[in-house]
Amino acid sequence: MWKGDLPKPPVGSFEDCARCQKQFTVTKYTMAANPPPGWLCHTCAKSSGADPFKKSAAPRKRKQVADKRNVVSYEERRFPSLASLCIQVISKHIDDVEALGDIGTMNMDQIAKALSNNRSLNADNATLFYDVENEHLTLYDVTNLTPSAFCTMAMLNPNLTNLRLDFCGRMDDTVAGVWAERLPNLKRIELLGPFLVRTAAWQTFFRAHPNLEGFLITQSPRFDVDCMRVLVESCPNLKELRLKEVGKMSDEFLECIKPLGGQLTYLDFSCPGTADALTERAIIDLLEAVGGSLEHLDLSGNADVTDAVLFQGIKPHALNLSSLVLANTPELTDAGVAEFLGNWKAPALSSLDMSRNHELADAALKALLKHSGADLVNLNINGWKAVSEDALKLIPKKASGLKKLDVGWCRCVDDWFVKSVLEQCGEIEELKVWGCGRLTENCARKRGVNIYGIEMGSM
Repeated sequence: MWKGDLPKPPVGSFEDCARCQKQFTVTKYTMAANPPPGWLCHTCAKSSGADPFKKSAAPRKRKQVADKRNVVSYEERRFPSLASLCIQVISKHIDDVEALGDIGTMNMDQIAKALSNNRSLNADNATLFYDVENEHLTLYDVTNLTPSAFCTMAMLNPNLTNLRLDFCGRMDDTVAGVWAERLPNLKRIELLGPFLVRTAAWQTFFRAHPNLEGFLITQSPRFDVDCMRVLVESCPNLKELRLKEVGKMSDEFLECIKPLGGQLTYLDFSCPGTADALTERAIIDLLEAVGGSLEHLDLSGNADVTDAVLFQGIKPHALNLSSLVLANTPELTDAGVAEFLGNWKAPALSSLDMSRNHELADAALKALLKHSGADLVNLNINGWKAVSEDALKLIPKKASGLKKLDVGWCRCVDDWFVKSVLEQCGEIEELKVWGCGRLTENCARKRGVNIYGIEMGSM
């Protein structure tokens, strides 16, 4: 039996080196001779090219897969003003703000927005915004307010004429009833998420406010055609109407709205419960009845908004529009939109949103810039994936007065396009470029302009 076949001798024992025949003490670093048999002393082991004292390499840890995209939004970072620092302090210590006394009304809106960021408004600190002389009240997140807190709001602000509440999901019939009695001067109300209010409560509220001029709600699944009928009958001076994301929306709603023709300036019935809730014919008939006085129209998310709605509804009847929103209306065609805008005799639009209409491309863009380019302040063509580089170059040339521009998912947007927008659109404040893969880390920036959505490789 070869000696190399035997197990390693115990540490501390003596062995003769297989190469130099000198006796040495066996340690844990002793190495076997190659070729066997026998063992090598440390000197002979080193001379053979092996290092008996070298530590074995630790197993390499697999790096975690990092996100391949690094999305960077360029926003101007300014040194905070004294006013903004005060607002931050007040927001942080909002529950103790009464100790400061009267802080004035100048920065109340900023404080309300700051509180909405961390959803810290509650029944105890909401009184900071209340005053018996208040005519306008806007709170951007009232999630934490209970029905009793909503009732208290009406009692402490009895002279309100304009009320806006976002995320008011805990508002119920009791609240609507108290508001019907305690807010007699209300002329405009804007609510986001009044899920719990039932039809009877809505009708009572409308009958108690015959002078209501603006009713704007979003996400109200219980609002039905009977509510719509009572609203129109009880509030003959209605000028603004928003029924966005209303689950029971149907053609019957539009029939009820027709008596408001000649006075309605703002109309939004976008994103109904089902995309085909409103038919093409019903929309055209409504525009024939009320389109003449409209200044803002939003038909987004209605699957039956086709080229026919443009030519038979908007083109002949809505000649005073300054703002038009037709987002996510997939039946619109590039040629149809181009012809509509090319022959529309209405004044130029200041705001146009036709995002998420993937069929629209060069012809539509050139026509809208020719019709409204000089007056456009807000333009959204997000999702126009087929629009060409040459057509995009016309935007800064024809619409130099833009303040907000969204060209997300337009495949030909590149660094040069962004540079031309920043240079030629002197009033630009916000530029969105989500999904524009040709942009690089060398994309131009400009002080005072927020750019959202630039994607770069990991740095």
